[in-house]
Amino acid sequence: MTATREMADNAGMLALFTLTVLVSATLLFLVQPMFARMVLPLLGGTPAVWNTALVFYQVVLLAGYGYAHLLTSRLHARSQAIIHTLVVLAAFAILPIAVPRGWSPPTESNPVPWVLALLAVGVGLPFFVVSTTGPLMQRWFSGSAHPSARDPYFLYAASNVGSMVGLLGYPFLIEPALRLRQQSTMWTAGYVLLALLVAACAWQTGRAHRRVDAAAAIAGPPVPARRRLRWLLLAFIPSSLMMGATTHITTDVAAIPLLWVLPLALYLASFILVFAKRPPLPHLTMARAWPLVVLPLMIVMQVHAIRPLPLIVGLHLLLVFVSAMVCHGELARDRPAPSQLTMFYLVLAAGGALGGIFNAIVAPLAFRSVLEYPIAIVLAAMALPNRSNAAPGLRTRVLDVAIPVLMGGIVIGCYALVTSMGLVFGFGAVALLYALLAFPLRAMAKRPVRFGLAIAAVLLADPTGLATRGQIIHEQRTFFGVLRVDYDASRQFHRLIHGTTVHGMQWLGPNGCREPIGYYHARGPAGDVFRALGRPGLRAGLAGLGAGELAAYSQPGQHWTCYEIDPAVRDIASNTSYFCFLANSKVPVRTVLGDARRMLQATDERYDMIVLDAYSSDVIPLHMITREAVALYQSRLTPGGVMVFHLSNRYFDLVPVVARLAEDAKLTCRVRELHVTDAQLAQHVASSTWAALANRPEDLGALMNAPEWAPPKTRAGLRVWTDDYASLLSVLK
Repeated sequence: MTATREMADNAGMLALFTLTVLVSATLLFLVQPMFARMVLPLLGGTPAVWNTALVFYQVVLLAGYGYAHLLTSRLHARSQAIIHTLVVLAAFAILPIAVPRGWSPPTESNPVPWVLALLAVGVGLPFFVVSTTGPLMQRWFSGSAHPSARDPYFLYAASNVGSMVGLLGYPFLIEPALRLRQQSTMWTAGYVLLALLVAACAWQTGRAHRRVDAAAAIAGPPVPARRRLRWLLLAFIPSSLMMGATTHITTDVAAIPLLWVLPLALYLASFILVFAKRPPLPHLTMARAWPLVVLPLMIVMQVHAIRPLPLIVGLHLLLVFVSAMVCHGELARDRPAPSQLTMFYLVLAAGGALGGIFNAIVAPLAFRSVLEYPIAIVLAAMALPNRSNAAPGLRTRVLDVAIPVLMGGIVIGCYALVTSMGLVFGFGAVALLYALLAFPLRAMAKRPVRFGLAIAAVLLADPTGLATRGQIIHEQRTFFGVLRVDYDASRQFHRLIHGTTVHGMQWLGPNGCREPIGYYHARGPAGDVFRALGRPGLRAGLAGLGAGELAAYSQPGQHWTCYEIDPAVRDIASNTSYFCFLANSKVPVRTVLGDARRMLQATDERYDMIVLDAYSSDVIPLHMITREAVALYQSRLTPGGVMVFHLSNRYFDLVPVVARLAEDAKLTCRVRELHVTDAQLAQHVASSTWAALANRPEDLGALMNAPEWAPPKTRAGLRVWTDDYASLLSVLK
């Protein structure tokens, strides 16, 4: 009878602690995309918001782990239970979670400190409380009489299952179904449940009347500093790699929770798998698979391929997963005794936080391009287990450097040979060269240092980069992404490129300053708009400056105002060494720095035309195409005014979204989708999609009956996008 009761008590205790860890981890990883989604509109929808938020979350996670370590190593179990219960209750003071009123980001300075401060005020305390639960519950459980207390790391795997539920549940279930306010209410209800579960665990722990860290039977020797440093590095690498892949993917697709959470979900999945009692994927298999993943990805990166999208994104995500499996697998194999559990997690959290700080804060200041991603790839190669039987010596160390240098020289030599013959070193040549190099690279994988340096040498050689490097006349990295101005000598163009998306072009021939091309060509939809609506005295408000091409349509007596969020874009467009549209505009174009929607909200000015053309690379600022945004634009239009949307996008069909908004606001809408022919392409016309909306049909002038401008196509079941509801998955091409 006593044995049966003891088994029931043990089962109940295990269920209680497991459920508490699961709920806390789910809440932890629900709040991350949820609050970042709340902050996005304040900063123009840039994906840098997510990486900055990740840094904050990682640093707070580190603080939470430090708190758990100090609490369990300095105080008796009952004191721990009382203090932590009070901390849990304190977080109710700022629930439900929302962006505090009155917070406006800076327009001239780097917004990273502002974002971190906003996160601290808006979500800091609840996030801190939730972050402490995982290690604290595991430490409390390890001091219990439960048979599994000697190895409580299985609870870490359970914690990461909860993390996956939160991360994947948000983009697939919660975001498409609930508004942000409803999401916040749901999260608060979850926190109430967590508080009750933590109180129950605290009662169980306090009832034991002993120090949790006094279980001598499971104590281990002190951990040497060198071993802790290795843990730190193994935690740093996958954290940096995950964030680098996230930046790479979201800069040119969309700053949406789905694409934020996929790399993070795979990163967390590795913890689940390697800390399971019986890991399903052998560690050595993952180490052997890593070179097979990185070699095709190197080809993709060297030729800057962006299609086919599923294959490209899949390769990046696979590298994140396999790298995390290798690094976290090494950590799992080297985990200490339960008495040092909280210290182990503290070091892991420190490594993760350092990876985040390096990517989100140090790298944008130190590098002009996204170099942190290839750096993390090289470090991941060096973190592979050494499978060579040769004893290290001077000869080995020399070869570790000499062979990679030779391989880099081979790449540069092949490029020089091909170009000297008047040929183009294109995708086929790069693929063939890398296919040949794959054999010696694969053979080096048993020697991690040599393998990593060889990858670094080949990436640095970058034949495609060598072909274009001389064409780049300006390169700059800001919070909003990487900006480049390049010179196309064959066609005599300057181009402004954000990420991989062209944001403006200028022909350098006669009248180039007055002849917009590309998306803004006079024979395209933009030309139609200004011919039909560009009347004398026009007051135009533009959201998004780019290279300033639309200024070529200005006429004397008109008044033009442009809202631009990135000061660097303004500086580039105003520099006549790069572009001269603004300098040669027939009227001065007033530039207002800041997010266009916020700036329009703050002004009383009225416009005859508002043009919405605000993108970060190919990323959609969702807050610019919602019901509330359209209502704001209507309030800032003069009677008879028109709003114009530039909807060109490689990945999302935005026409049904605007059609639904027009229907909701009872506006007349016409759309032109231009798909250029080879002849038009030769005349520098680019494919583009534009929409014009007005209160009355006659306000659209000649566009209303032009055959190229048609009523927009709709999509059955598509909901109206609002400030607290938008689902890009519903309009994915």
